[in-house]
Amino acid sequence: MAKVPLPKEKWSGAITSTAMGDGGVRLGGAKGMPFLSFEDPDLPLPLLAGEVVDDLEDFPSIVLDFFGEDAEDPASWAQRWRGMGADLVCLRLLSTDPDRRDSSPEEAAAVAKSVADATGMPLIVYGCGLPEKDAAVMEAVSGALAGHRSILAYVEEDSYKKISSAAMANKHAVLAFSNLDINLAKQMNILLSDFGVQREDIVMDPLMAPLGMGLEYSYSVNERITLAALNGDRMLQVPMVCDASQAWQVRDCAEDEEGMGDPVERSAWWEFGTALAALLSGADMLIVRGPYAMQLIRGAIEDLGGGA
Repeated sequence: MAKVPLPKEKWSGAITSTAMGDGGVRLGGAKGMPFLSFEDPDLPLPLLAGEVVDDLEDFPSIVLDFFGEDAEDPASWAQRWRGMGADLVCLRLLSTDPDRRDSSPEEAAAVAKSVADATGMPLIVYGCGLPEKDAAVMEAVSGALAGHRSILAYVEEDSYKKISSAAMANKHAVLAFSNLDINLAKQMNILLSDFGVQREDIVMDPLMAPLGMGLEYSYSVNERITLAALNGDRMLQVPMVCDASQAWQVRDCAEDEEGMGDPVERSAWWEFGTALAALLSGADMLIVRGPYAMQLIRGAIEDLGGGA
């Protein structure tokens, strides 16, 4: 019987591998397309970051009901994620928003340090989304997490210098955000490199649109980025983060309406659907909000990775 050859591609590039936290967690490092072990025998599996916020206003009750009183303390919440198998903590410092509690940078930094100290896990830290406030917050967070390598999020084309400087000062990585555009994603990485950020200190988020809000287009952009990186484009050879928690922005994900079924189960599968597309497009790390979705996603990664 004739032997059927494997459709194996020979890639000239690879995704940069970078150590996080105290060095025990590595992000990136892929040398082939996702889950194709015959192309990439080492097969680094994607990492999962459990979402924690420091202000519960408007946060989904489905998630809060699961975590209970632990959701009132970011450190306790993060420890619950660690128990569920998360690799990192995604900490969103929403309280720094002037329209919320307007927490100071020092207060925010104390929260970040409490999470890192309680869990020992690497962090990806977001501010409130206001560039000037986030720059001050990330400067304080960078110092508080010195020696515990984390990712400071996020920088864009018109506001990257202050947060990048804070990241470089304490040897953290920085998250480069772009909006569904491979050329803009590459441009962001070039700008950061020209500014002095090392390639192993850059992680990118090309914006993962959720199921029901443009997932197909996001998938195609992510996949093109992955293919370009593996084909040798050095400016795209950095780990990719996809935020599966954006699934909760879709009204149908968790609305409790008659005829739409159990919102707890629906939200888990909605986030899982978003996450699965991100994984297959080349994501090296996923941000996850729902605890039930975390279980589904972890199971899919283990299955696709051959039970590794």
